[in-house]
Amino acid sequence: MARRIAASNGDVPYLPEKRIEADADLLLAEYGEHFTVITAPPVPIDEIAELHLQLALEYKDMKALFPFADVHGAIWFERKTVGVDQSLDPKTNPSRLGRYHFTLAHEVGHWRLHREHYKKNPAERRLFDDGTSTPDVVCRSSEAKKPVEWQADKFASYLLMPRKLVYAAWSEFRGGDDGPIVIGELRSQFAGAALLRRGRLATTDEEKDQAVMEEFCAPLAKQFEVSAEAMRIRLEGLNLFVHERPKMLF
Repeated sequence: MARRIAASNGDVPYLPEKRIEADADLLLAEYGEHFTVITAPPVPIDEIAELHLQLALEYKDMKALFPFADVHGAIWFERKTVGVDQSLDPKTNPSRLGRYHFTLAHEVGHWRLHREHYKKNPAERRLFDDGTSTPDVVCRSSEAKKPVEWQADKFASYLLMPRKLVYAAWSEFRGGDDGPIVIGELRSQFAGAALLRRGRLATTDEEKDQAVMEEFCAPLAKQFEVSAEAMRIRLEGLNLFVHERPKMLF
């Protein structure tokens, strides 16, 4: 018998990006006050989730739980439990470390931003066929644009790649140059190379530019223990990858 899925409907209040980043910074400060101040990457997301927030982490076969959905993570607020797909376990799949970290940070984002919006009457809580409760939020990659998922993605990015740490790492990575890089200037460095995006050959100009940026920032991604895609998106958001060099006033 197919299992019923409890999914979020995305009906959460609007949050500006500055508010989300401030909340991520606050969580880092809380962790620093109670444990260790984070002065260099990577951000210890496991310790933040399990030691500071007291969330239980469980690896689950998400394909078996949700056979008709592309689920990597889920969260049970009342149980204080985060479920991560077993394919992301970095102990058995080290190459998925970056994706695992982002998924865990994403669920921490739901905990910090959304748990007050998902309080339920226990009598109304939906169950799997085996009697266990369904998650409050089921995170599908196909629903990344929904407000509830977009907010959690932003939180994860800010938490794993804090602004100050990224700026410092960028400057060190570039030998003291803390300015942006024009994407067009990177293309010549990878001319003739087979450029891959998400495991397949990049074909469009946009995909090729993304592949070039991800190839370039791969050492930074390794330093922060995130995927090259997540690192590239964060650098673009900080205007460290740009399409045109900023005009100087003088």
